[in-house]
Amino acid sequence: MKAPADCLTMQDLRVQIDLLDAEIVAKLAARASYIDRAAVLKQTEMLPARINDRVEQVVDRVRAGAEAEGLDPALAEDLWRRIIEWSIAREEQVLGPDSP
Repeated sequence: MKAPADCLTMQDLRVQIDLLDAEIVAKLAARASYIDRAAVLKQTEMLPARINDRVEQVVDRVRAGAEAEGLDPALAEDLWRRIIEWSIAREEQVLGPDSP
């Protein structure tokens, strides 16, 4: 990966952005596989798909990480809340919407 300042043309910059986008998609796919495993473990441990304390813990950690990286924490929170809601819906496919 090149540093942004090392990209001398828009084409060069777009190539780097496309590489980052591919990495982000791969990381989201990996995260989804952990969500699938969480659904199995939650079923075994009689846990619900939504655990509000954990949701807030994740959001707080993401906001802090975003701030440390110079990314708008509100943007990071918005993105992660969408990812979390998608993840909970995915777990509910296994656990059911009214899981314990």
